[in-house]
Amino acid sequence: MKNILFFSIAFILFLGCKEATNSSKAKVIENCTYWDFTDRDDQFTGGIKMIPIETPKGTFNVWTKRIGNNPTMKVLLLHGGPGFSHELFESFDGYLPQENIEYYYYDQLGSYYSDQPNDLSLWDLDRFVEEVEQVRVALGLHKDNFYLYGQSWGGILCMQYALKYQDNIKGLIISNMVASIADYMKYSDEVLAPQLPPEVLEEIMIYENKEDYQNKRYLDLIVEHYYSKHILRIPMEQWPNSINRSFAHVNYDVYVTMQGPSEFGVKGDATLKDWDVKDQLHKITVPTLTIGAEYDTMDPKHMEWISTEVQNGRYLHCPNGSHLSQYDDQEHFFPGLIKFIIDVDSGAF
Repeated sequence: MKNILFFSIAFILFLGCKEATNSSKAKVIENCTYWDFTDRDDQFTGGIKMIPIETPKGTFNVWTKRIGNNPTMKVLLLHGGPGFSHELFESFDGYLPQENIEYYYYDQLGSYYSDQPNDLSLWDLDRFVEEVEQVRVALGLHKDNFYLYGQSWGGILCMQYALKYQDNIKGLIISNMVASIADYMKYSDEVLAPQLPPEVLEEIMIYENKEDYQNKRYLDLIVEHYYSKHILRIPMEQWPNSINRSFAHVNYDVYVTMQGPSEFGVKGDATLKDWDVKDQLHKITVPTLTIGAEYDTMDPKHMEWISTEVQNGRYLHCPNGSHLSQYDDQEHFFPGLIKFIIDVDSGAF
C-alpha cells in the first residue's frame, strides 16, 4: 500500500513537472546561471573586485561587488554623498536578483570600502567622471549591457558622465537629483524650509548663520525635523542597518569639500555649489529614467522635467517616497526601475 501511495505521488509530481511552462523552465535555468560563479575571475572573493584607478595623484583602489550574471542587463550603482557608501543600496538585493538583473555595488574613491587618500584635490567632479569610466572598462561594461544608475550626488555624477561618455551606455537612471544646485537650493529655501515649524526653522537658521554646523542641537533639529520627513520617512529608531552603516561610514573630507558643511543645502566653498547642466540635458540621447519622490529634498517636478529635456526619457514618481525612496516607497520604486531596465533590454522602451 505504501509503495502504491509513493508511486502515485511521484506520478503526480512528474505530471506537474511535465506541465510546467517553457517560461518557468527558462526562469529556473536563468536563475541557475544568474548565481553561477564558475570560471569568473571574482569567484574567489564572492564577486568583490578591487579596481586600480589612475589619478593625477597616483594609483588607488576602489571596491566593487558583482551580484548575479546577465549578459545584457548590468547596472553600476553610484551612491550619494559625496563620501557615503554602497550600503545605501542594499535593499536592491530584495528585488533585482529575481528579475535576473546583474548589478554592481561600488564605493567611489574616498568612500569606506575603497582607498581614502588624504588629498582634497581629488574630490573633483571631472576626476570622478574619469574614475567611473575606468571602473566601467575594468568591469567589462559596454553599450550593449551597461546601465548607469546614480542617486543624489551619484545623479550629478551620472549626468556628467553621460554628457561625456554616453556612447558607452545602454540606459541611464537619474534618481533623486535635479540638474541644478541653484534650483535645489531654491526649492529647499522656498518650499521645504517653510514646511518646518516656524520656531524650529528660526533656531536652525541661528546655527546656519553662525556656521555652527557641528553643534549637537543643530544636528538634532535637522535629523528630527528634516531628515525624518525628506531623507527617509521611517522613524529613525527603525532605520535599516544598511542606512545606519552608510551614515556611520561617511568620509566628511569628501562630503564637506564638495557638498559643504551645512546639512541644509550646498553652502560655503563647496565645489558643487555652482553646478548646473540644465542647458545640456538635450544632448543626452540614450534611454533615460528619472526618479522623483513626493517628499524628496529634490523637487519632483524638476525630476519630471528632466525626463522631457533628454531626448528619450521616462519619469517614475514615488508618491510615498523621500530622498531614499528605495526604502520608504519600494512599492513604486522597484517596479518602475525594473520595468525600465527590462523595457530597454527588450526594445520595448
